[in-house]
Amino acid sequence: MCSTNKTYWKKDMTTLWIKNPLAVFTANDLDARGGLVIRDGKIIELVALGQTPASPYDQFFDAQNLVITPGLINSHHHFYQTLTRAWAPVVNAPLFPWLKTLYPVWAKLNTEQHYLATQIALSELLLSGCTFAADHHYLFPQQLSDAIDVQVEASEQLGIRVMLTRGSMSLGEDSGGLPPQHTVQDMDTILLDSERLVQKYHQRSADAMVNIALAPCSPFSVTQEIMRESAALAEKLDVRLHTHLAETLDEEEFCLFKFGMRTVDYLESVGWLNSRTWLAHGIHFDADEIQRLGRAQVGICHCPHSNMRLASGICPTMDLLEAGAVIGLGVDGSASGDASNLILEARQAMYLQRLKYGAEVITPERALTWATQGSAQLLGREKHLGQIAADFQADLAFYSLDDVRFSGIHDPIAGLLLCGADRAEHVMVNGQWVVKDREILNLDLEAVQAAHRQAAKALLAA
Repeated sequence: MCSTNKTYWKKDMTTLWIKNPLAVFTANDLDARGGLVIRDGKIIELVALGQTPASPYDQFFDAQNLVITPGLINSHHHFYQTLTRAWAPVVNAPLFPWLKTLYPVWAKLNTEQHYLATQIALSELLLSGCTFAADHHYLFPQQLSDAIDVQVEASEQLGIRVMLTRGSMSLGEDSGGLPPQHTVQDMDTILLDSERLVQKYHQRSADAMVNIALAPCSPFSVTQEIMRESAALAEKLDVRLHTHLAETLDEEEFCLFKFGMRTVDYLESVGWLNSRTWLAHGIHFDADEIQRLGRAQVGICHCPHSNMRLASGICPTMDLLEAGAVIGLGVDGSASGDASNLILEARQAMYLQRLKYGAEVITPERALTWATQGSAQLLGREKHLGQIAADFQADLAFYSLDDVRFSGIHDPIAGLLLCGADRAEHVMVNGQWVVKDREILNLDLEAVQAAHRQAAKALLAA
């Protein structure tokens, strides 16, 4: 057994002991206060307090002043929206007017702008401690037919895991939908491209870096036919399904007017009421609908910042959990959530849900579990991601509590949320450092930010 005095993990080394952390957030209260051992991208051992690893190791990393969590997992986003943050015409708008104002702007998006938007969204997520991010991209104007391919390239450069969903809009204004007609696609185009993307990019191994899911946008922007055909294709290809549902009362009224049914009835009518499905928002369900969603083990991504920004309502998380549904967290699109910071999203989830269920029920640990295990389950990766445990992937976030806001702290795990941690010190994905000393290793972020700012101005000026 070797204990060199190196501090940085090198790719030519095979085993690393992350030694004596200040605290570790593990599953089932496992003792990892002595650290954890990583080999070939996986956690192979948890070390108890005061112990040394049973496994031989080549190198150690001293984590004595750091709190370690599983890499946070973002289960709903719209990366492209980083280009339209805090835009004055929609700052105070509810969802439907907000969308109607922004659709024509987003329809001008080009490949270069989309690449920059993806880089910025993923960079912000990484810096907050996120190691796996789902994106719901549903805009495919003629000049951006390769939107998902662009996102794959951007994520590979950064070294972050992604679940990229091939979204779609097929119900335009001419047919009673919300989006402008020039932003929608026909069903054959959507389904052919969906199958192409799954066949080309979807990985099924434990260490998969890219997953693909099918994601018609919302009841007010797609036809029932594309919902049914997407469900059938997802079952054939064995991939997951994602959509927005029950975000606002406007959406509920739309479903009643357009389809003659409430949102969960609509979901069932198109073959989506099953455990393959995870929904964004999930706010406006009645008691019977909650029970039906639970029995079907449908997943719900809670997006507290977005729901508060748009005054949409509060997701009934605990009622859904008790019924058997799954809860995860997402930052939502930057134009509605504005920030892509997942550790702050967990903090906001804790505080918002306390208003509904009380402080005794909604603990910091519960909110962190939604941001890790819960989101992993939503994305179908719960066997490999979202926990610090043996045989799980070495996706880790390291937080320092040296800032003045943490002075006097007693419980390091609770302190992450209660005292407002907003940036990880280091981040590891697949056993490799991707953020070190608060800097992304594989990206000139300053240059990307400068280009992104110019792209944002150009998009609004077009």
